[in-house]
Amino acid sequence: MGGETQEKPASQYPKLSAGPVGQQIWNIYKDRLGQFTGDGQYERNNLLSMMEDGRSRGGDSVKLKVYSVPDLARPSFKEATSKDKEYKCTEVGESFGPSWSTHWFHITLTVPPDLRKKDHLEFHWDAGNEGMVWTEEGEPLQGLTGGDRIEWIFPQPWKDGKEHVFYIEMACNKMFGNAPGGDGIQPPIPDSRYGLNKADIVAINLDARQLFVDFWIIKDAAQEFPDNSWESHEALQVANAIIDAFVPGDLSSVRKGREIAKKYLGNDIDSEKVYQNDSQPLVYGIGHCHIDTCWLWPWAETKRKVARSWANQCDLLDRYPEHRFVASQAQQYKWLEQNYPSLFDRVKAKVKKGTFHPIGGSWVEHDTNMPSGESLVRQFIYGQRFFESHFGERCTTFWLPDTFGYSGQLPQICRLAGMSRFLTQKLSWNNINKFPHTTFNWVALDGSQVLCHMPPSETYTADAHFGDVKRSIQQHKSMDQDATSLLVFGKGDGGGGPVFQHIEKLRRCRGLSDKIGLLPRVKMGESVDDFFERLEKKAESGTKYVTWYGELYFELHRGTYTTQANNKLGNRKSEVLLHDIEFLATLASLSSDAKGGKSSYKYPKSDIDDLWEMVLLCQFHDCLPGSSIRMCYDDSDKVYAEIDTRGGKLIKDALSALGFHDKESEGTSLWAVNTLPWHREEIMELPPSWPAATARTYALVKGNQFVTPNEPSIKRVASEHPATVREVRKGVFQLENSHYRVEVTNGYITSLVDLSIDREIIPSGAKANQFVIFDDKPLYWQAWDVEVYHLETRKELQSGKTKITEERPHKVSVVTETKISEKSWVKTTVSLAASGSGGPSYIEIHSEVEWRETMKFLKVEFPVDVRNTEASYESQFGIIRRPTHYNTSWDMAKFEVCCHKWADLSENDYGVSILNDSKYGFATVGNVMRLSLLRAPKAPDADADMGRHHIRYAILPHRGPVGSAVVRTAANFNNPMRFGYRPTDSPYPSLLNSINLTGSPSLVLDTVKRGEDDEDVSRGEFAKRKGRSIILRIYDSLGGKNRGVIKTTLPVKKAWKTNVLEDDLEEVKVEKGEIKIELRPFEVATFRLQL
Repeated sequence: MGGETQEKPASQYPKLSAGPVGQQIWNIYKDRLGQFTGDGQYERNNLLSMMEDGRSRGGDSVKLKVYSVPDLARPSFKEATSKDKEYKCTEVGESFGPSWSTHWFHITLTVPPDLRKKDHLEFHWDAGNEGMVWTEEGEPLQGLTGGDRIEWIFPQPWKDGKEHVFYIEMACNKMFGNAPGGDGIQPPIPDSRYGLNKADIVAINLDARQLFVDFWIIKDAAQEFPDNSWESHEALQVANAIIDAFVPGDLSSVRKGREIAKKYLGNDIDSEKVYQNDSQPLVYGIGHCHIDTCWLWPWAETKRKVARSWANQCDLLDRYPEHRFVASQAQQYKWLEQNYPSLFDRVKAKVKKGTFHPIGGSWVEHDTNMPSGESLVRQFIYGQRFFESHFGERCTTFWLPDTFGYSGQLPQICRLAGMSRFLTQKLSWNNINKFPHTTFNWVALDGSQVLCHMPPSETYTADAHFGDVKRSIQQHKSMDQDATSLLVFGKGDGGGGPVFQHIEKLRRCRGLSDKIGLLPRVKMGESVDDFFERLEKKAESGTKYVTWYGELYFELHRGTYTTQANNKLGNRKSEVLLHDIEFLATLASLSSDAKGGKSSYKYPKSDIDDLWEMVLLCQFHDCLPGSSIRMCYDDSDKVYAEIDTRGGKLIKDALSALGFHDKESEGTSLWAVNTLPWHREEIMELPPSWPAATARTYALVKGNQFVTPNEPSIKRVASEHPATVREVRKGVFQLENSHYRVEVTNGYITSLVDLSIDREIIPSGAKANQFVIFDDKPLYWQAWDVEVYHLETRKELQSGKTKITEERPHKVSVVTETKISEKSWVKTTVSLAASGSGGPSYIEIHSEVEWRETMKFLKVEFPVDVRNTEASYESQFGIIRRPTHYNTSWDMAKFEVCCHKWADLSENDYGVSILNDSKYGFATVGNVMRLSLLRAPKAPDADADMGRHHIRYAILPHRGPVGSAVVRTAANFNNPMRFGYRPTDSPYPSLLNSINLTGSPSLVLDTVKRGEDDEDVSRGEFAKRKGRSIILRIYDSLGGKNRGVIKTTLPVKKAWKTNVLEDDLEEVKVEKGEIKIELRPFEVATFRLQL
């Protein structure tokens, strides 16, 4: 109808079929991919055959001489290369040992003619162990790890054909120590030998190396994108195209493969430019090198691991502009500064440039379950002061990726130490319940909060695989609030950190995300602080992150509350010792103020710092928990012994300055010194130095700070309120004072009556102080874990005969021996003291244990006639309440928990506490309270807990719910008063009564110390403060809003409330030597009193 027909171009689609084309068999083409880069039968014909362009070994190219260091010593470079050291010729193929030995290699390298014109030469060294490359002048250059990092890019000028000398320091241990076979946590063997497999000059084909990484990521995309996605199918086609283009021996085919790869991944994947676009990333990569300060190796080896690892990162930071590296643990920086000063300077230069990031704010990556509250504070004081004094800044992020549970007071302490952010990931290991959050507000007992992020890749040692990037979103649990995440990558635990392959892979992951999509975009070149700042800005803009209140209980590694009992005892005793040192030294240093003259005593800040750093080091998260090899505990035993010796001298010096002496002289009497901040009245056994102590001699120690042993009141107590013991029936012994009547039958407490209200505490037919033993064979982690099924193996130990061992009006005792096995036994003494002292009375138990078991767990039980669905446990600066039932899997998961000096089960009007002086593991199930005593794991220390132990614990019944009497009595139980001689007719030193805290009894004056930067105390790290000041740390122990008054007779001019770093926050009023304070529930408050 009026129009003309338009002719269409003829189709070019073939009319006739050229032949059959089959559909690809998906799984076959995907399985084929492994052939291209895998070893095995195709290795000589796949890409691996093209990775090198020449190699030279031995002869004139590489000449080796070795000095094998005797006695497992670890000499410095200067010592190892001194003229008196004999270096002997050696060669590839030789083996070196034994375990933990050191061998220094003198290497003369001459590049042969056929390699001098090659573009890229490396020296490859592989002995299957760890090493360090040193220059001939003694500069540490780079670490080496067998199998992981064997290449060193030597200087380009060395291609000149001349001889060049360098050294390699070989450590005869692998990254994870010297465990036999494939089980890394088994005790190390003493005679490992390491064969030197490579000492070669190698020409690298960089195109082939780059194609290897290209193909790695493309293959991962084909395998890990959903099978039904076009992205997976496209990746498979690209990968197969690269394989099809490859011709063995043909370099042009390698370049062709790279062209194919870049069409898929993008043209910028060979440089940092790949990140330089406006696309919004979701995953932020940060390099990290988790170095366990001890674990499957001793501290001495850690010092070398730090140097090897951080030297590697300095090298990578030079080669990769986008690389950023974080490292925590001030202790490790200090070791580097002491032992490798030139390398420390390199690190400082990188910190200043902004590429090497100190992080964490703590002295070590410590355990947070067992250290005292003050120890947690000191981790941050010493850590933050080190970082600020050496690098000019404090840390704002607490970095603790690998520890075994997190105290509910950590958010408060972090905020008080200047940190508002927290990173960890260990809860991803939970083996019962899955932790529900990724990014969230973690709230402390007092209401303080930190912004917490747990990387959803669920590792702090990611290999920067395609899958790590994918899981960073796939496993993200907080995407309703924010979808971003950190990817923490790098070889870890045993050190090492990122390798170049990690950074290259992330470049390709970003290129793939920009070109193809589906994989979340990763970004490099930013810091952890940058990441958290974005999260905080979102909160400021209205984003409400979910909250988690209280402790982050780790549902694994519960055995760490008990393993290595002597180590835990050393920790508790050292914490108590340092408390007393600081208290007495503070007052002694102020004696001139009190006397009006000048004292020769100087506050021993340097010694105190040394002792604290030792304690903090031993609180590393594999040391204090008991999960290290025997060598580590040999080391920590020496450290605790040194703390005891040096600390004892500091106590003696401070007491001497206060007028007390350790030896009697004419006209002197024995006095007791109370270092705790409340009135104490106790019957105490006098020390052996007391002349009248031919046998056990007791004194009534009363008053706020002192009493003499000669008072007649001790006789009154003995006559009016004596303790008695008698055998009321055969084998049944009755111990009694004015508070309690206790019946002991064959070592068991079968009756405990509170006489004041005529209440029986032990249920009818039950037995308290019942030793029970369990089979203890966890799924894998022996020293770490105790699994829920161990409870089904409970076996009661049958005790032997009981006999009276002490029968005095001041104290009575009965002893019972219990056979555990042919090799193990317990001798238990149950004691009751006279009760006229005015202080709370308790039933004290001392158990001497000979322990020679295998995979057993010893506990002691206390069934009590008390009912509650929750039990209370002392934690740092507060109380944690946990279920006594198994209603849910979350409740059941807490079948073994951590407590400090006491655990309590109370009703509204009555309760029972179990006190201890060195234990941390506990459980309350129904009405049975169970204190964990000893374990017997065989890995990684085959002798863990073997030997003799002395364990003290006590039963403390009390009226009402748990209260200040429990808190104070448990502290008294752990802090015995100290004795000293002074003139009988002299007044008691007023300084010892110069600081008091009145008001609510739930307020605890926990720490008395001098100001860190007082002009007469400062060690010069920061500007000195004029004058003298006293630091008081006070906390609410029971969980209420409470008021108190600091009262002092010292000449206080001004006072401030500070943070734990002693920065003045707000001035508080001082009126007639009194400072009124108010604390919120479980608040930790620090006050600085300026004299």
